[in-house]
Amino acid sequence: MGIIARQSFYNVLSILFAFALGGLNTIVFYPRIMGPEFHGLLVAMLANSNIIQPIFSYGIQFSIIKFYSACKTKKEQDNLLVFSVLLPLLVILPLIVSVYQFEFISNYFFKEDSPARSFLYLIFSVAIATAYFEVFYSWLRIQKKTVLGNFLKEVYQRIMIIVLLSFYFLGWFGFDGFVIALIVGYYLRLLLIVSYALWVYSPTINWELPTNTKVVLRYCSYIFLTGFSASIILDLDKSMIEQILKPEYVSFYTVAIFIAAVIDAPSRAMVQIVSPLVAEAINSDNKNRLEQLLKKSSLNLFFVSGLLFVLITTNLDDIYRLIQFLNKENGYAAGLPIILLISITKLFSASLGCLNNIITNSEYYRYLLLFSLGAASLAVVLNIKFITTYGFIGAAMATLVVVIIFNLLKVFLVYYKLKIQPFTQKSFWVLILIATLYFIFENLILPIEPLFSIVAKSSLITILYLAISYFLKFSEEVNAFINRFIKK
Repeated sequence: MGIIARQSFYNVLSILFAFALGGLNTIVFYPRIMGPEFHGLLVAMLANSNIIQPIFSYGIQFSIIKFYSACKTKKEQDNLLVFSVLLPLLVILPLIVSVYQFEFISNYFFKEDSPARSFLYLIFSVAIATAYFEVFYSWLRIQKKTVLGNFLKEVYQRIMIIVLLSFYFLGWFGFDGFVIALIVGYYLRLLLIVSYALWVYSPTINWELPTNTKVVLRYCSYIFLTGFSASIILDLDKSMIEQILKPEYVSFYTVAIFIAAVIDAPSRAMVQIVSPLVAEAINSDNKNRLEQLLKKSSLNLFFVSGLLFVLITTNLDDIYRLIQFLNKENGYAAGLPIILLISITKLFSASLGCLNNIITNSEYYRYLLLFSLGAASLAVVLNIKFITTYGFIGAAMATLVVVIIFNLLKVFLVYYKLKIQPFTQKSFWVLILIATLYFIFENLILPIEPLFSIVAKSSLITILYLAISYFLKFSEEVNAFINRFIKK
């Protein structure tokens, strides 16, 4: 676990830094500088872009990770990499021509009075840049070089937003100019990762299809449909809130989602490096290694994400007061129940460790398609029902129901097919620790300013959480890290 622990540590730092920047953008700068309406509109358009991105990449970024380590020669590896650059073009060009040629397609996705109709170019441009970014990021991941790619993925765009919002605030350009500058920023990021990926490893161009092209394309098709369905689950809520309610409600919802998404930071960091290791274990038929990766990633992610869960959910009242003070908008506070709902969703997903990577890289990846299509269909139905009935809080309720049901199905699938599962006895004790500290501190209200209250409660919770887990030896990796910290 050395390489996982080392690169995951650096990735966690960059992701936490990215979340800090994202917090400033989402909670302070966007609402104050751009206003809830324009903020919500921009988030809705980027959500639509995220839904389209898996179509453009067609799952080739996952195929790189699955098949690269199985290639027997350098020539086969190079052919796979070159193919990964060409395949998205065969999807992107016909789709864009079709959308602009046939107006009924855009009419199907957007209401006539929807402001997002005027910014189709933003949706497509960002989707293309993001699709190719993921392709070249996979080039780096198979070379075990994830730190810079993770920085560009997580930190770069937050810094870019701060800079662009500053220019917007100074009046250097309006909303249309902001959109153009945002597109330029995404393509600059793409240029940076392409340059670095080619510097790390530059393939020899042979203009030959991979020897297993049919297998790769079949895998791409399954993963594309799976990824497309997953993106619908992740971003459909924002798009539907904009369609059913108003753009400003997307802004309120986004702020709440962002706060809960902090829990997801450790998972996003570890998965970047653990994915190729899972693929290698599967390709070499090393079941013991696979089970070790699953259980250790599950326990460590559950432990770290559990601490973040307690810190966030026990400070909700103070977070409410702080958001209200920063933005003077009661609408943001109305989204606080969303934080708890999405926090539970993120914590449960983190407890599964690298389970998704195992299914994606195994022969059972076809089941993901069934799960994802079922989840996407259920998400559409529940979002329409719950948003109409409960407002934008209903979107979080729909997400919670869908994620829990289909994550449980994935656990059953892996246990039934591979006879391994992510949980250990220590997982149960970590759950007890999380629940105990949550119920102790949930109703503890300190009669001081919200920021100082958050700092005080969080410090006490962190000390108790780490001390109890250290002496009870919940995680070998965490204890080793604490011991190194004490020695230094």
